[in-house]
Amino acid sequence: MKNLVFLILPLTLLTACSNSAGTNTNKDSVSSVSDTRPDTGIVTGAQQVDKYLPLLAGKNVALTINNTSVIDGKLSMDTLLKRGVKIVKGFGPEHGFRGEASDGAKISDATDEKTGVPLISLYGAKYKPTAEDMKGIDVMIFDIQDVGVRFYTYLSTLHYIMEACAENNVELIVLDRPNPNDGYIDGPVREPDQESFVGKHAIPILHGLTFGEYAGMINGEGWLPGKAKCKLTVIKMENYSHGKPYTLPIAPSPNLNTQQAVLLYPSLCLFEGTAISQGRGTQHPFTVLGSPELKGKYEFSFKPVSIPGMSDNPPHKDKICYGVDLREYDTSVFVESGRINLAWLKEFYAAYPNKKAFFSAARFDRLAGTSTLRNQIIAGKPEEEIRKSWEPGLGRYKEMRKKYLLY
Repeated sequence: MKNLVFLILPLTLLTACSNSAGTNTNKDSVSSVSDTRPDTGIVTGAQQVDKYLPLLAGKNVALTINNTSVIDGKLSMDTLLKRGVKIVKGFGPEHGFRGEASDGAKISDATDEKTGVPLISLYGAKYKPTAEDMKGIDVMIFDIQDVGVRFYTYLSTLHYIMEACAENNVELIVLDRPNPNDGYIDGPVREPDQESFVGKHAIPILHGLTFGEYAGMINGEGWLPGKAKCKLTVIKMENYSHGKPYTLPIAPSPNLNTQQAVLLYPSLCLFEGTAISQGRGTQHPFTVLGSPELKGKYEFSFKPVSIPGMSDNPPHKDKICYGVDLREYDTSVFVESGRINLAWLKEFYAAYPNKKAFFSAARFDRLAGTSTLRNQIIAGKPEEEIRKSWEPGLGRYKEMRKKYLLY
């Protein structure tokens, strides 16, 4: 882990999220997953401005942030500009610089209406900043809330930011934030033929690291082209430990709008590669599962509709889906067992009438990181046999991870 410096900082963080079922009419619940904000004692990287402000003095600064990048309830760019930081550019990941774009929506370069700062999209024509984009930048700040899974695209954005910084001699400062799903590590390790934007590195579904730690792993394992090293500074959190319960104060993306969705996401996202809806197009995405083809097999139902800013054209739009309601599911079992839930995938495959239409093979395999899991589900393999096939890769990853732990 060359070129790695650790500093400390604060951010008072919040808790408690409503799991109530909304109707399918608007996106009022998108902006925040938390209605109350008790002090967890965790102090995040972004909040302790005085710790990293000296690193920015007299320099041209760029920010890779989104709506989760807040300091005392305000977007970090707004706060830093008021503190005299010279911000010359902003880079926005999926969902945009201020987190207002729907899932998968391609975003164009723009100018931030509030500040006049030029904004460069990293989820449109390109994923990686060009040499031209990096001109005139001395320091890049990366401050985005992660949810701790391989297929969440902000992880790949971190990689490409590090790559661009290494190539253009720009220092990177990662303002670290908690990983709400780091109480366990599980899932198949991504295989070489499944590399994609939802699977950049050979890691399991749940990686068990913060972004600061993950940046150290990218550097330390030589995952940048030519095994290049990014000049990296991580602003560490205080009072944080792996597995410590943490409720996100702000929705990390439009369709993870409750804490329940965040905790179910590692198990339910695989359904994106199937004919089963995960509730996109409702006010409770990633907390329900269903399909129009399952009428008569399940009593619970929901109807996806177009919700601008969340899901403009969700799967099974305007059709009644039948399945299961997981809004009250006890998510503590994930950490207690150390496992994602495979039973739901096996159950829905067994219940679905047209087996050949259940999987979207290429998409499912990219999310799973392997084609083996899909074939095992089709073959009816028992869960323990499936899990055994994840070794020894999962065990090797857990050992490698230990080298990069900061907490």
